[in-house]
Amino acid sequence: MDERYLRNLPALSEKECAILREKHVAVIGCGGLGGFIIELLARVGVGHIKCVDGDVFEKSNLNRQLLSNMSVLGSIKAQAAVERVAVVNPDVKAAAVCEFLTEKNAAAIIEGYDAVFDALDNIDARRTLAKACAEVEVPYIYGAVGGWVAQAAVSMPGDGLVEMLYPEGTEVKNKSVLSFTPAFCAAMQASLGVKLLAGRKVETGKIYYFDLLNQEFETIAMI
Repeated sequence: MDERYLRNLPALSEKECAILREKHVAVIGCGGLGGFIIELLARVGVGHIKCVDGDVFEKSNLNRQLLSNMSVLGSIKAQAAVERVAVVNPDVKAAAVCEFLTEKNAAAIIEGYDAVFDALDNIDARRTLAKACAEVEVPYIYGAVGGWVAQAAVSMPGDGLVEMLYPEGTEVKNKSVLSFTPAFCAAMQASLGVKLLAGRKVETGKIYYFDLLNQEFETIAMI
C-alpha cells in the first residue's frame, strides 16, 4: 500500500482505500466550500476529481477560500484547484471545467460520476444541479453555509431534498461567511461522501445542521 495512505488505516480499510482510488467525483464550485472539499478528497485518496467553476479569485474570497491568496487574484478557481491537487497528491487525477453550471451543461458535466459535491453559493444553481443529478441518477452531497451556520446532507436521485429546502422564490439575505464555517461544512460533506463512495451505510434525506456560534447540532429528517 502506498505510504501516503497508511494513516487512513484502520479508520478506512485497505480495500476501502482501493475502492476510493477508482471513484470519480465532481465538485461543483471551487470557492469556500469547494476548495476544502477538493483538498480533503485528494488527501484521503479519491482517485478522480472534476473541479467545476467559471469564476476567478477576488479579494473578497481571501477571508475563507483555501485556494485563494494574493498571488492568484484574477486567476480561474477551477484551474487553481487542479494545480493544488497536483501538489497535494499527484496520485489523484484532477480535471478543470472552467465554466459555470447551467441548465444546458449540468447533466453533461456530471453524467457517469459516482457522486457530486455541491459547493455552490446560490439557490438557482443548486436547484439546477439537483435536477441534473436526478436526471442522470448521481448521488448529491449537499452543503451550505452562512455566517456561523453549516448544513450538509446526502440526497439520492429523485428524492426532492433540495427542492424541499429551497422552494421556488427562496432568497438568501445573509451572505456572510466566516473562515471556519466552510471548512467545517466541507469536512462533513467529505465524510458523508467518503462513506458513500466506500460502500458504507449512509443516512439519506436528513439534514445535519450545525450552529457553530452556540455549539449546537441537530439532525432533521426531511424525507
